[in-house]
Amino acid sequence: MSKPKVFEKPVGVKDYLPLAVSKLRQIERSVLNCMAGWGYEQIMTPTLEYYDTVGVASSTSDQRLFKLLNNRGTTLVLRSDMTAPIARVVSSLLREHEFPLRLSYHASVFRAFENEAGRDAEFFQTGVELVGDASAEADAEVIALAIASLQAAGVQRFRMAVGHVGFLNGLLEELLPGRESDQGRLKDYLLNRDHVGYRDELRRLGLSESVRRELEGLLRLRGGRAACEQALELSANETARSAIGHLCGVWDALEAYGVSEHVLIDLTMIGDFSYYTGMTFEGYASDLGFPVVAGGRYDNLLQQFGRPAPATGFAIKTTRVLELVGEESEPQRRILIGYDAASRERALAEAGRLRGEGAVVVTALLEAPGVAHGAQARAAGAAAGERLERKARRLPDGESVRYGGQTYGVFVPFFNDEEAGEGAGR
Repeated sequence: MSKPKVFEKPVGVKDYLPLAVSKLRQIERSVLNCMAGWGYEQIMTPTLEYYDTVGVASSTSDQRLFKLLNNRGTTLVLRSDMTAPIARVVSSLLREHEFPLRLSYHASVFRAFENEAGRDAEFFQTGVELVGDASAEADAEVIALAIASLQAAGVQRFRMAVGHVGFLNGLLEELLPGRESDQGRLKDYLLNRDHVGYRDELRRLGLSESVRRELEGLLRLRGGRAACEQALELSANETARSAIGHLCGVWDALEAYGVSEHVLIDLTMIGDFSYYTGMTFEGYASDLGFPVVAGGRYDNLLQQFGRPAPATGFAIKTTRVLELVGEESEPQRRILIGYDAASRERALAEAGRLRGEGAVVVTALLEAPGVAHGAQARAAGAAAGERLERKARRLPDGESVRYGGQTYGVFVPFFNDEEAGEGAGR
């Protein structure tokens, strides 16, 4: 393998330039503020975790974990999600805190991919975990909060697909008893949204006509509360019926929240993580083929850390949200204060005052009178080449100036031979 060039970076990671970072931070703040309004408190965990604890318990397959050895020979992992680290914290540092716990987070996570197109090895997630509440109300709360969070982030058009692991497990056990490998293949087709492959597999299994029709009918169980009622008629299995009863309760609560228009019951949904034990959901934006949010119930995870408890939550893929809303945003009005050596103290004092009021202020030692115009500015810039610019160029609006590759809405001059212009904060 050839040595990488000095400007190259590993596959699957990105550099984010100032405009993208500004928008990412704006999305992060908006979403976390939304979550805080629902009573969720932010938590931070280390980037590095032990493989034998968080790594093994995580939702990510072993071959997709980034592993490394510390100086003692212990295997560590870069966190691949935030759910397992939060389960560790809930079972240790928060062990004496009563349930339910409402926790939020924003963090980068890492997953190894074999040079798959469009797959990021490092990306940002913003999400919540509601720990200690097994009710349908709790599941409805996280779905409603996911909807509110996407709206806060600026995503306008999206749909949540909600399913339940228990229904599919119960239905397959009822219709294909003892045939775990066949059940597993059918689940794989549904997980990959390959409905053609699912139908072909049903034909290959040599099932009776009635059983095949029932399992094909699963693909049509999509919609609102009516889909839940149809599912109750499809299966007599206790696990499946209990799951549908729970899902009906979730739907009723979502209607009370006033967000059911964004939700579609989809009983082929089984979630991408093997540890989901109940309700699962994914949110798809109309302009993107990938889910921008995913979540569900994982009632068995915390017992691996010694504190058994039900839990539910979701994660927004913040970097995908950035693709949807774009990097364009209304820039904050920037102020340029130009000064000469004799006026430095007054200029820097004024800059400090304006920054204290929340303004974005850049200061520069300029040549008096500080602003060049038109052809004069272009000629001066060409002559200067790569040298540090010492003049600002007035733009056609008569107020803004261009300096150092940036546009400033206000120019405030401080020069020994003229009074300071009208400050932006005055």
